[in-house]
Amino acid sequence: MSTQAQSSSGADPRRWKALALLCLANFMVIMDTSIIGVALPAIKEALGYSQESLQWVFNAYVIFFGGLLLLGGRLSDLYGQKRMFMWGFLILTAASLLAGLAWNDTALNVGRALQGFGSALIAPSALTIVMMLFSGNPKELGKALGFWGASAAAGGSAGVFLGGVITQWLSWEWTFLINVPVGIIALLLAPKLLAKGTRGKGSIDIIGSIFVTAALVLVVYGIVTAEQNGWGAPTTIWTLISGIALFILFLFVQAVKKEPLVPLRIFKVPNLAAGNLALILLSGGWIPLWYFLNLYMQQVLQFSAFTGGVALLPMTILIAIFMIVITGKLIAKLGMKANIVIGLLALGGSMIVFSNYTPVDGNFLANVLPASLLGALGMSLAYIPSMMAAMSGAKPEEAGLASGLANTSYQIGSAISLAIMVAIAATTTASQAGSDPAAALNSGFQAAFLWAGIVALAGAIIALLFIRSPKQVSSDIPKTMM
Repeated sequence: MSTQAQSSSGADPRRWKALALLCLANFMVIMDTSIIGVALPAIKEALGYSQESLQWVFNAYVIFFGGLLLLGGRLSDLYGQKRMFMWGFLILTAASLLAGLAWNDTALNVGRALQGFGSALIAPSALTIVMMLFSGNPKELGKALGFWGASAAAGGSAGVFLGGVITQWLSWEWTFLINVPVGIIALLLAPKLLAKGTRGKGSIDIIGSIFVTAALVLVVYGIVTAEQNGWGAPTTIWTLISGIALFILFLFVQAVKKEPLVPLRIFKVPNLAAGNLALILLSGGWIPLWYFLNLYMQQVLQFSAFTGGVALLPMTILIAIFMIVITGKLIAKLGMKANIVIGLLALGGSMIVFSNYTPVDGNFLANVLPASLLGALGMSLAYIPSMMAAMSGAKPEEAGLASGLANTSYQIGSAISLAIMVAIAATTTASQAGSDPAAALNSGFQAAFLWAGIVALAGAIIALLFIRSPKQVSSDIPKTMM
């Protein structure tokens, strides 16, 4: 912390005000993944998205967020945390303005991708600054990281509710434009509250970053367009082959480069590979649940945007309460492995219920609330211990890399799984052409719920077989992993 402005006691006197700003940043990054959920039907109608291409409103963000997180962390280490934090907010603010003013689906997709890039700069630099500000006092650090975790949980909950309120009473555009004044405030406060941070030496693996992000875009694009073009179409086959080839090239670059984005040796760390795989399968189940439940309520049950947002509040509140108050105690008592397995089983079970009990004439109390709470319980139990498993064996000097890998795995898993589930839903709906449109659409949603549930259950099996849980885990640890 040599570059931090410090008081006579050694601590930065601005640290708690700085923490408020950093938590606001974390809140926004998470909120931007959830706030658009309730607005999706309105966006579809306004900009002419197809049912299949609508997922790009979500995927364009998470692909570039997840694909560039490791690069964002590297840039933060090399050029200073404060500088990258401010550059991230500048990009996020401009991108949000573009998304809010989007005149067609392409403009919105570009805006969302740039939002993801900005967030990929903000997230690692903000967390690093938190660690630097409070590293001298373990008690303060635990408290600060508790606030950090709470800001993420609050971002998810507030995003769902605010998305409904904004879409119903203002317009879908404001789900993006709301970032503009907040971003301006952050850019004005950062120079006053944040010190320069540390700067390191080394090179940037730009080629690796381009390869891994392009690979992810091509694979998701190939899956998304396969329903329209056909799985055997040359465009589909070559798009998927190109994506896989770029990923192989990425691995080759990492193996031979002196300063790679991801040193492959880190996968020898106990639990790291299994923890990352658990995160991929967790997000692969959770994100389709959240995505298709929004569509089921609005497109099948005909809920308004506001009602849809309110309907999702119980599950997001449950997640916030469990992650902040309860999950840490359960991990201390049962261990990482048990919580991951139980959580993924609950998540998978909730989607099996949704796949069988979401009729066209359903209602909230019988067909949405029980299964949604079960899914939220599963997410609450599995997320933090999966992050811990992916990071617990890493050396201190590799903690940042392990954290970046874990977050990247979660975002990549959500993007690829959602693309697959949307393709399954579209194929199922198309196979029932000529039947009642609402019933055909709902059959597609049910098929997506079923296969997403299978993904989560597969995650439970993987965790059971390969996660190794320490005998005792401090209940304070989970707060640092959120």
